[in-house]
Amino acid sequence: VMKLNPQQAPLYGDSVITVQLTEEDKVEDDVVFYLVFTGSTVQHCTSTRKINPGSLETISPGHDCCETVKVALCASREGHPILVVAEESFQFVQDEAYDAAQFLATCAGNQQALNFTRFLDRSRPPAADVDFLDEKVALAFRHLKLPAEWNVLGADQSLTENVPRETLLHFAVRLGLLRLTWFLLQQPGGRGALSIHNNEGATPVSLALERGYQKLHQLLTEEGAREPDSWSTLSHTVHSGDYSVKHHRGLDVYLLTAAA
Repeated sequence: VMKLNPQQAPLYGDSVITVQLTEEDKVEDDVVFYLVFTGSTVQHCTSTRKINPGSLETISPGHDCCETVKVALCASREGHPILVVAEESFQFVQDEAYDAAQFLATCAGNQQALNFTRFLDRSRPPAADVDFLDEKVALAFRHLKLPAEWNVLGADQSLTENVPRETLLHFAVRLGLLRLTWFLLQQPGGRGALSIHNNEGATPVSLALERGYQKLHQLLTEEGAREPDSWSTLSHTVHSGDYSVKHHRGLDVYLLTAAA
């Protein structure tokens, strides 16, 4: 039996999983291990890297629904058939970051909800928590299947830029969420939100200045501003279509996802 730690991952994936091997599976260097996750509609295969003779590391794939899946540890060696060494179950769950991303996506044009996010801001979480929140919510947002007509400014496109209102971008900037801000800027309505004043006359840009968020201010105002470093920028999609291949540069692990 192998041990997976943790035994669950958020739907949006990209978290580290450690695999503990049993005594008899601790093998020579020429054996390559990978994990196969079989869900009800999709299957993922991930490569692994050896940490020591008894344990491997990989990245959890992003999954399409909350469910318990079967994970098979496979071993391959040149000139030998591929072996299924062990099997274990694994759970994909919807965590708070996913809930938060869904909530924010749904309330893009909802002033009451956005005012609630201002109320949240008064409790000012410590910087380390902000960084964690930023990372997770941005990862989750990327994984959401946003409708084609989704817009950072909400569904009501008849509002002109002169109507003072809160936007999702105000929210992201006010909390200092660099990665979420970057993500929103790439979406429809993201750039348009830059010049929108709220009821106090603040734009996302002036909020960044007022709060002394220099990096964030650069991100909003500089032409060639680069995407902020994050765990999610370490993993990029190499191919997408009927199947997708992702490479996580941090651990040098590949993830293949295809219909089961």
